[in-house]
Amino acid sequence: MHEIIDLSQEIFTGMPVHKVLPEVKISMHSSHEKWEGIANSTTVSPSVNKLELSEHTGTHVDALNHMARQNRGQSIDTMPLTMFYTEGICLNFSNKGLRELIEPHEIEEACNNAELEIKKGDTVLLYTDHYRKAFAGEDWRNGPGLSADAARWLGSKGISAFGVETMAPGVSGISNKEVHRICGELGFTHYENLINLHLLIGRGRFRFIGLPLKIRGGTGSPVRAIAVFENQ
Repeated sequence: MHEIIDLSQEIFTGMPVHKVLPEVKISMHSSHEKWEGIANSTTVSPSVNKLELSEHTGTHVDALNHMARQNRGQSIDTMPLTMFYTEGICLNFSNKGLRELIEPHEIEEACNNAELEIKKGDTVLLYTDHYRKAFAGEDWRNGPGLSADAARWLGSKGISAFGVETMAPGVSGISNKEVHRICGELGFTHYENLINLHLLIGRGRFRFIGLPLKIRGGTGSPVRAIAVFENQ
């Protein structure tokens, strides 16, 4: 038996997005009634919806070409699928407050507390509980995040990716731009807007899957991220 835990936000019209991104709009493009030539129906059921959103909507992964202009050409469709299908661990940083940085020694301490080791190729998820505390509220944009030193430290471990509950991997105006640049420089990526990370704490290693859409030249993609525990 496999236990699958959904780590992905819903996508809906008007959902919270980063301030530099377009608003999400979902509208009905066609209905069953239109297809069947039914006029004056009291009910209308959509057969096709139209989506207007960015590649960086909701739970998503960044392509390397998003990180800096030096990474142009390294779009989401060129990145190996092995980066998005990995072993994973989740570390507890729920003690972190708004706009606080996570430093390398704290990641080491969290690994020791959980009796977990970061291995080459892993996806490392960082649980801060910011989603449950702040989603769609005034403080949603002010979550904790990695310091530049912590991003470089994770990259030195040869990970495939790390993931956060917040809408940015670093802290805006402090480390976020540098964290992106380091990811591109060292060839690993990150997921943003994850949920349900509290369900992974204390449970050890799992299979992480966060496959992107195959967008030609894409700078990222929404994903349906999941954690899979086997033989439960």
